[in-house]
Amino acid sequence: MGAWLAELRRGLADALFPPVCVHCRALVPSEGAFRHLCPKCAAQLSFVEPPCCEVCGHPFYGEVEGERLCPHCEGLYPEFGAGRTAVLFKGPARALVIELKYHRGLHVVRDMKTVFSQSAHLLDHVRGALLVPVPLHPRKRRERGYNQSELLAEALAEAAGGGSRVASLLRRVHDTQTQTAFDRKARLANLSDAFALLDGAEIDVGQRHVLIDDVFTTGATLNSCAHALRRAGCMHVDVATFGHG
Repeated sequence: MGAWLAELRRGLADALFPPVCVHCRALVPSEGAFRHLCPKCAAQLSFVEPPCCEVCGHPFYGEVEGERLCPHCEGLYPEFGAGRTAVLFKGPARALVIELKYHRGLHVVRDMKTVFSQSAHLLDHVRGALLVPVPLHPRKRRERGYNQSELLAEALAEAAGGGSRVASLLRRVHDTQTQTAFDRKARLANLSDAFALLDGAEIDVGQRHVLIDDVFTTGATLNSCAHALRRAGCMHVDVATFGHG
C-alpha cells in the first residue's frame, strides 16, 4: 500500500509539475531511468571504467601496464588506499552535484543513486565496507539542512545491494574556507587537522572503511579525513566519490 501511494503521489506531482532536466532544462519523460536528467543529457554522463588511477580513480585512456598514478596524484602522498569514482565531474554530472549542494536539491539523490547503480566497479569497491561520509561543519550543515555526503553514502549503500552500511564517524573541527578557489598546496594547508573522530565513535580496526564524498578534486579533503581515521586506529581506509573533477 505504501509503495502504491508513493507512486500515486509521484504521478500527481509529475502531472502538476513536470520534472525538468537539471542540465538543459528540457522536460523529462516519465518513462526514463532518470527523473531530473533528460535522455539526451543522461547519455552524456561520462562513466569511469578501468583502467584508472589507483589513488583517485581517474580513468586512463589506452593500454596501461601495472599499477599507475595519474599526474596530479603523484604528489598527493595519500593516507588512504584505493579510490574509485562513478563519473567525471562535467556536464550533467556537475549539474546534479550543484543542484544537490547549492539548490537544496534533495530530489536529485534518486538520480545519483541510479548513476551509482550503473557503475559496477564502484559498487564492487564499496561492498562489505563501512561507508564514512565526509562531515560538514555544524554551521554549514544548519545552513544547508543536510550533509550531501551522508545522502550519497546512503544511496551508494542501497545501490550496492547490501553488505555495506553507513556510519558517521568524523566531525569537522574547523570551519574552513571553501576549497573551490584554492590550489592543491593551499587546500592541504586549509584542511590541516580539520577533522577528528566524532565524540563517542568506536573504531573497528579490522573493518575496511571507505570515505564518501561528492567530488574528488585534489584529494585534500579526503586525505585529511583519512588522516583522522588513521590516527584513530583504522588500518584500511579507501575512498569513493560520485564524481571526479
